[in-house]
Amino acid sequence: MRTFALVMSLFLVGSVGVSRAPAALGQTGAGWVTLFDGKDFNKWTMTGNANWHIADGLAEADMPRGFLVSRESYGDFELRAEVWARPESNGGILFRITDARDPGIQNGYELNINDTRKDQDGRTGSIVNVAKPLVKFDSGNIWTTVEIRAVGPKMTARLNGTLTAEASDTKYARGPVALQAAGGLVRYRNVQIREIK
Repeated sequence: MRTFALVMSLFLVGSVGVSRAPAALGQTGAGWVTLFDGKDFNKWTMTGNANWHIADGLAEADMPRGFLVSRESYGDFELRAEVWARPESNGGILFRITDARDPGIQNGYELNINDTRKDQDGRTGSIVNVAKPLVKFDSGNIWTTVEIRAVGPKMTARLNGTLTAEASDTKYARGPVALQAAGGLVRYRNVQIREIK
């Protein structure tokens, strides 16, 4: 019995940090490019006032408002990333941004991560001001796998495999992608993209 208790206590101690440790990269194969691998911000430009830093292989910030903006631009693509945020935090992934110095919904698209947003039409899982969420998906305090697909005017967003938004919109055709910190603690890991030609 003592041996079992000792083994269980060691297991629990060892699992305490699991939620912060980066998981294995999600996608492999032709075309996938890793934008953030937990080691550096070499493929990104920082803009705004967020306190971005790398902790335990995660990109995180808890001060608004700022973005990590990709150095490359993308038109048709698939993107996959893992996001962790508190229910009251405001994070998200922006894409096809036309002003990399000041990304936002006024010059690009945003897949929002914000469970408690006052306007629930733009809450977690929506493409803000373009597509309301199809389901109520709460991402607070869990790792959420975000998948965005944009081909021509058609866009879809999935959170942990659930389709949360789909839209057809022609305002923005190409631009960088960005990770957002707009209030509260947000974390990102395993950010990957594949261009569709």
